[in-house]
Amino acid sequence: MRNTGFLWVIMAITLLMDLYIFQVVKSLTINASPKTRLIITVVYWLVSVATVGIVIATPYLTQQNISRSLRTYLFAILIGLFFAKLLASVFFMVDDLRRGVTWVVKKVSSDASASGEGISRSVFLSWLGIAVGGGLMTTFVYGFSNKYNYQVIRRKLKYSNIPPAFRGLKIVQISDIHSGSFADKQAVLHGVEKIMKEKPDLILFTGDLVNDRATEMDDYMDVFSQLKAPMGVYSTLGNHDYGDYVAWESPEIKAKNLERLKQIHGELGWKLLMNEHVKFERNGEHIALLGIENWGAKGNFPKYGKMTEAHAGTENIPFKILMSHDPSHWQAEVLEKYKDVDLMLAGHTHGMQFGVELPGFRWSPVQYMYKQ
Repeated sequence: MRNTGFLWVIMAITLLMDLYIFQVVKSLTINASPKTRLIITVVYWLVSVATVGIVIATPYLTQQNISRSLRTYLFAILIGLFFAKLLASVFFMVDDLRRGVTWVVKKVSSDASASGEGISRSVFLSWLGIAVGGGLMTTFVYGFSNKYNYQVIRRKLKYSNIPPAFRGLKIVQISDIHSGSFADKQAVLHGVEKIMKEKPDLILFTGDLVNDRATEMDDYMDVFSQLKAPMGVYSTLGNHDYGDYVAWESPEIKAKNLERLKQIHGELGWKLLMNEHVKFERNGEHIALLGIENWGAKGNFPKYGKMTEAHAGTENIPFKILMSHDPSHWQAEVLEKYKDVDLMLAGHTHGMQFGVELPGFRWSPVQYMYKQ
């Protein structure tokens, strides 16, 4: 079972937002007929109660009692509703702040006749808040429903210290597979085929193969085992791979889950790097690939990674690539202590599941937490 304390906090915040937003809904529908207002009230609170019910049921929603696709959409709706309400509440609070300031000004002014009057809500700000929140909700659900719309993003990197034998090296990085969230095997296979069409020299996976349990990979072994590259496929672990977000029956069962996940990497034909490195040689020249376990500087993410172990023995290698799941590791440790690491590849953030990308413009809320 997951952290129920955290779920209760989320549920309490959601209910408080529901009560707050309902006051706005009432003010906007004050001129509607009694029947219309009743329907709106019933629907509003049915959605609220259903949301709370799903939150309470979340620890019990497993692969054994609910389909992957339904679980994914429920999660999308929950997260979408939460952030939509949160964003809408910002507009309502701005309006309430305006009303409060106006009321205080009238109270202290000499206009005694107005001192007892209430300050009405701004219809514009109220509807704007609802529109923006609704737009965010729609965008969020749309993003989840299009999660299989895989795109290849190409970056050309130039380094003066890379050995000539390795110039033109083509690497494909993938990350955060989270196989427990898949519901369309054919769509995932299409993504793997896209990778192989790139004909990479080297494929690197930077963690979070599963949400929690190694069994999530059972239906996808034949898909991801198709990833091949001349120099190999290398991987590392992310925070979700350790099973830290599940209340296991015993520490032994949790440990077995992690060991099974490590075995899966090998069965896929991937070389899992656990605080270690490998060296590649071409025409007598070398580069090194380092891979460490999860190491996060933000929030409560674990610090299992040991850079000292991974780095040892690479001091004389002129060019080094590091696989580290959490991008915060770069600024918190690598940049200061391991200046000879030329490139770090990470994952973890998912763009906070939401973002806008247009020609010349990119924005995601995750940029306020992770600079890299």
